[in-house]
Amino acid sequence: MVAVSSLALGAAAAGSAADWPQPNANLRGTRAVARTPISSRTVGQLRVRWRFALPPGSPFGSFASTPIVVGDTVYVQTLSSSVYALDAASGHVRWRFLAKAPNDGPNGLAAGATRVFGATDTSVFALDRRTGRRLWAKRIENRYEQFVDIAPLAADGLVFTSTVGVPPGGRGALYALDQRTGRIRWRFQTVRDRWRDPAAGGGGAWYTPSLGPDGRLYVGISNPGPWGGTRTKPNGGAYPGPVPYTDALVVLQARTGRLLWYDQVRKHDVRDYDFEASPIVVGRRVFGAGKGGRVVAWDRVTRGRLWSQAVGTHLHDLGTLPAAWTTVCPGLWGGVETPMAYADGRLFVPVVERCMRESAVHTRAPSDASTGKGELTALSAATGRKLWTARFGSPAMGCATVARDVVFAPTLDGHLYGLAAASGRVLWRTQTRAGIIGCPAVAGNLLLVGAGAPTGSSEARELVAYALPGNGVVR
Repeated sequence: MVAVSSLALGAAAAGSAADWPQPNANLRGTRAVARTPISSRTVGQLRVRWRFALPPGSPFGSFASTPIVVGDTVYVQTLSSSVYALDAASGHVRWRFLAKAPNDGPNGLAAGATRVFGATDTSVFALDRRTGRRLWAKRIENRYEQFVDIAPLAADGLVFTSTVGVPPGGRGALYALDQRTGRIRWRFQTVRDRWRDPAAGGGGAWYTPSLGPDGRLYVGISNPGPWGGTRTKPNGGAYPGPVPYTDALVVLQARTGRLLWYDQVRKHDVRDYDFEASPIVVGRRVFGAGKGGRVVAWDRVTRGRLWSQAVGTHLHDLGTLPAAWTTVCPGLWGGVETPMAYADGRLFVPVVERCMRESAVHTRAPSDASTGKGELTALSAATGRKLWTARFGSPAMGCATVARDVVFAPTLDGHLYGLAAASGRVLWRTQTRAGIIGCPAVAGNLLLVGAGAPTGSSEARELVAYALPGNGVVR
């Protein structure tokens, strides 16, 4: 790895109201900003301010994360695990940290007071925010934890991250590392018991945790596998029973990693229904979602469920699967694939409408991941009631993102929509020059989105900065 520095950055502390310092904007995971001139009255004036060409990354494309912004600098991580610091006003490269560690994503960065934290496919690292110099790196991938593909959360002197486990034998774990030294402060195993069958594997997180005001870490956990089954072990027979803590909301004491409580949304998952989306913490409530296409709300104090709401199309998605082929919705690469957003009593849920053919022993996944359609559904955070749904011609594979009273939704075919948060009416739309599997960020008068997914046609993979008229970047 090589770090090349140029212009020095200011010493602004991460996390001011005009910044986007964490993957989901803030520690609570709301993916929403109020301090921005972008609103329903001005969104139609957004125009391209600059473009940054994204280098090759992995077979999945060049970019799958959320840009972060601190002060006058934009930080991005590509799917080669490289990091770039860009001038927010011009897109000029201030420094680059180059890596050759292809990552499937979602990966990405988090900012501390003077550092930027990220990961390769095997190791967590810290970079100096001003220069890009690597300060430390800690390998956490091992024989039983095969991959790191998560954007971390940085808070209270710690970096929270995760490995994922894959069959055979994998058991993903959550970690807290010391921001200053990289020393592991605690580790939490997300598959409670040893696998009964050596062919099984799973667990871990692949979207950023959230930190509540109570000092508790809220994490969505992925599925057990191999999902589906075989003739001798149909319907997930390689992992009988519920397999705690997979497909669950897990709540830990952030300072120690001690388990406080968990709620398993899928007791025995045979359809690859990770409960992976970043939880959102608002007041006494926490909201979670995943590929099963259901959003769940809990009372954080009583630990009880308040409501559960299905989004998108559902067909043969509960219970065991039959011996004969049947259509299952959501299917592989369907449901809620990416994080939600919250603002003003509403949850905004991106949905991928994609089904698949499945049986108790076989799965026929779509050969083309670009097939299907997308939706953005707004729910009442109080009751789970559906308020409106906007439908798109391509899968909604990027996160929902809110700027005041506008919610942005990207789709896999490269469209980016700005909708009225109250009604779902389309206020603005644009077409990028590649597909979008990354997530937008808003800071000042900038809207940033990485279009880095292959489309099969002529394309330009790039980070695009849209801005309102005027010189400079309004903070």
